[in-house]
Amino acid sequence: MSRIGRKPILVPKGVNVTVRPDAVEVKGPKGTLTQRVPPGVVFAVDKGALVASLVHADDPTQKKFHGLARSLMANAVEGVTNGFKRELDIVGVGYRAEVKGKQVHFALGYSHPVVFDVPAGIDVAVDKQTHLTVTGIDRQLVGQVAANIRGLRRPDPYKQKGVRYTGEVLKKKVGKTGA
Repeated sequence: MSRIGRKPILVPKGVNVTVRPDAVEVKGPKGTLTQRVPPGVVFAVDKGALVASLVHADDPTQKKFHGLARSLMANAVEGVTNGFKRELDIVGVGYRAEVKGKQVHFALGYSHPVVFDVPAGIDVAVDKQTHLTVTGIDRQLVGQVAANIRGLRRPDPYKQKGVRYTGEVLKKKVGKTGA
């Protein structure tokens, strides 16, 4: 049995959990998330906590989903209560971003502006034209959107220019010497 899978998920006040055979629906102050349950894992609400258990505890093909299912449900509960946030920095002369409706327009050193469509359920805020904040209730979607934005102009290992996560440490490569 998984050590992570055995931990109960405490359900805070104001969060409603509905367990179905194939999915778990979590409603909270920030919104509603429906998370599918991997095969062989069953959830139950017990004394204000969500508990994951295996249908067949001795089947090794189902054991591997125990910790995964618990982590997915814990992320859903955390998302509807507090939400998730990723921050990105734009580094480079003339590089900037601005939000126009449900789109973010980037100037990243290309010959044309790059337009990024923000998916539903995600909010993007731009501070000082070079600092982006991606927020939402779905952890996977927030991380994927942040990775897609970073992929528009990956940080250059030589000049350190591009879009990077806030606090990301880059290994700088040394360029050719003119000797």
